[in-house]
Amino acid sequence: MARGRDGFEAWLRQQRLIPDKRIPFAIIWVERFLRSRSSRPRESWNDSLEAFLQDLGRSGSEAWQLRSAAEAVTLYFGQYCVQRVTRVSPNEGTARDDGVVLDPLAEMRRILQLRHYSPRTEQTYMGWARRFLEHLQGTGDSPDPASVKAYLSHLATVRNVASSTQNQAFNALLFLCRNVLHVDLGDMGGTVRAREGHKLPVVLSIEEVRSILDHTSGVSRLILELVYGGGLRVGEVVLLRVKDIDFDAGTVTVRAGKGDNDRTTFLPSRVTSVLRQHLTGVRAIHAKDLAAGAGYAPMPSALARKYPNASREWAWQFVFPSSALQAGDTGTIHRWHIAAATVQKGMKTAVRRAGVGKMASVHTLRHSFATHLLMRGVDIRRIQELLGHRSVDTTMIYTHVMRTIAPDLRSPLDEL
Repeated sequence: MARGRDGFEAWLRQQRLIPDKRIPFAIIWVERFLRSRSSRPRESWNDSLEAFLQDLGRSGSEAWQLRSAAEAVTLYFGQYCVQRVTRVSPNEGTARDDGVVLDPLAEMRRILQLRHYSPRTEQTYMGWARRFLEHLQGTGDSPDPASVKAYLSHLATVRNVASSTQNQAFNALLFLCRNVLHVDLGDMGGTVRAREGHKLPVVLSIEEVRSILDHTSGVSRLILELVYGGGLRVGEVVLLRVKDIDFDAGTVTVRAGKGDNDRTTFLPSRVTSVLRQHLTGVRAIHAKDLAAGAGYAPMPSALARKYPNASREWAWQFVFPSSALQAGDTGTIHRWHIAAATVQKGMKTAVRRAGVGKMASVHTLRHSFATHLLMRGVDIRRIQELLGHRSVDTTMIYTHVMRTIAPDLRSPLDEL
C-alpha cells in the first residue's frame, strides 16, 4: 500500500470512521483493490473502483461485501491519501497525492452517497457546501475554523436565519471540512449562534383534517389520507412501492426512512378499496410501458446490479408513479415517482379551499396523526415506533400540543 498498511490501520483507529472490528477487513479490501488496479491502464481510482466492484459482483460477492469494499477503498483514496487541499473553488478542484484532481463538491456527494445519507440530506448538505465555497471565493479566505465561524456568524447576524437553519449549515460544513477538505474545526464555541426558542408544531383538529380531505379528490386525496392515516413523511409516501403495501395485514412498510431505518405503520381500512382501484390503474400503465420496451423503476443502492431484471417487476413499481417517462443512466427508460412538490401543492390548495387559518403543510398531517393518537390514549412508545423517532423525547413534543387542543381541557374561568 502506498503509505503502508500500518499507517492506514493507525489512521482508521484514530479517526474512528468504522468500528475497530471491521478495520482488518477494510485493509484486505484495499490490498485486493490495489492488486487489481495494478493490472489496469492508468486511470482515476474512481474508475478502477467501479470496475473492481463489477468484477466482485460477477464473482458472486454479496451486496454487503460490495458496500464494504467501496467504503474501504474510498476511505483510503478519498481521505487517507489526501495530504493537502490546494484549492477550494467549486469550479477548480482539490489536488491529491495520487495525481487525481477532484471537485470537492463531487467528492462530497460521493461520500454522502457512500454513507447512505438520504437524498434530502444530500441535497441540503450540498447546497450549504456550495454556498460556503462560493463565499470563500468572494472573501479570499481559506477553509479553516476562523472562516467557518465567520460564515456561521454571518448567517445569524446578517442573514437572520433561524437557529435550526444555522445548525443545519453547521452540520453540513462540519461534514465538508472533516470528510472532504480534512480541516479540523476544533472548538466552535466562539460562534455567534442564532437564538433557539421552544417551538410547537402546527396541528390540525379532527374537523380541520376532515375539511381539508373533503376539498381534495383522486390521487391527491389518496396520498393525503395515507399520510394522515399512517403518519408518513411526504418523502416516504412518494417513495412507496407496490411491495410495501400489505392489504392482508393492513400495514404500510416504510423502507430506508429517516436514519436509513425501516418501519411499519397503519394502512387505514378506509382507503383499502380506493387504493386497490388505484393500483389496478397503475398496473395497466406498467403493462403498456413493458410493451413499449420500458417499464423500469429506479432501484435503490446496488440492487440494480445484483438483480438486473427486478426493476421491471410489478412489485418494484412506485405506488404513485410520475406521469412522464425518463431516460436512466444506463439508457433504460424509467418511470419515477410523483414529485413531493406536487403533493405539497395539492395540500396547499386544499387548505386554502377549506378556509383553514393555519400554516398547514403535508407534514402537519403527520403531526396531527401523532397528536390525535395521543388524545385517544395510545401509548407514547407505540406512537414513537409508528413515527420512526429514534428517541421518545422527540415524540413527547406532541404531549404539549395535545394539551392545547384536547376537548376535555377547560379554562378555570369556565369552572366558576
